[in-house]
Amino acid sequence: MSIPATITIAGRSEHPLTVNRLGYGTMRLTGEGIYGEPPNRPEALQILKRAVEVGVNFIDTADYYGEDVTNRLIAEALYPYPADLVICTKVGGARKPDKSWIPFNRPENLRSSIENNLRTLKIEQITLVHFRAIAGHGAPFEESMEAMFKMQREGKILHVGVSNVTRDELQTAMKMGEVATVENMYGHAQRTTHGAGHMVSNGGEELLDICEANGIPLVPYFSLFLSMPKKNDRIAEIAKKYNISQVQANIAWLLHRSPWILPIPGTSSLKHFEENMAAADIELTGDDMAYLG
Repeated sequence: MSIPATITIAGRSEHPLTVNRLGYGTMRLTGEGIYGEPPNRPEALQILKRAVEVGVNFIDTADYYGEDVTNRLIAEALYPYPADLVICTKVGGARKPDKSWIPFNRPENLRSSIENNLRTLKIEQITLVHFRAIAGHGAPFEESMEAMFKMQREGKILHVGVSNVTRDELQTAMKMGEVATVENMYGHAQRTTHGAGHMVSNGGEELLDICEANGIPLVPYFSLFLSMPKKNDRIAEIAKKYNISQVQANIAWLLHRSPWILPIPGTSSLKHFEENMAAADIELTGDDMAYLG
């Protein structure tokens, strides 16, 4: 089965973006617990530079990775940015000194986060921003989304996306404005919602049909988890069949699962980054996909 090499973001808008279908997520470029500086800063910078060299033009970040670590690394490695590079950031959360995660989703919080991203990334407008929903915590979802679309009207944001949303929340956001992308948990071993409280992770399988029907790319996070809740024997079998790693098999599955999925596998290892990128050349058969389910 051949897979599309590119994907279009906000294809129905006045400013559509076409990017290569394998992006890069920067979360793992931080220290332990997604906090602080990377243990190998030169390698982190090298990965970002290598990503652009091999054609990655979609990079996912957030100012609460680190804090501010990934944004500063991106600017150090890549500024001034290539014209076709889409830097996608997230707002809606923050970190406390004890490394815990907290909601940061009231309108004034979101504006502060956007201003911080603009400053640390050294840009005047953010091309794409995901609002990360945290159910039952902080501001109501509609209030947060209205703040996002207001900043879009002001020109601080070009495209608005959502992250960690339920099916109902996605449909609500789509009634309020144009939703460019959805970033939810998704991989072969984790497709549906799990967790509780502010740690809930909403799955992509539950809203993939809405994304496909409306031309909205689904950007998977936690896509490389391979054993939730048990060992993923089917991915292991496909990996053995093609003499590839299970991570590569999982990325290949995502690419084949739907043309509207935009994987962003992350790593802090240059070696693993190269292996992840090679997954774009793996062609799974219809029988492979049926076996994987």
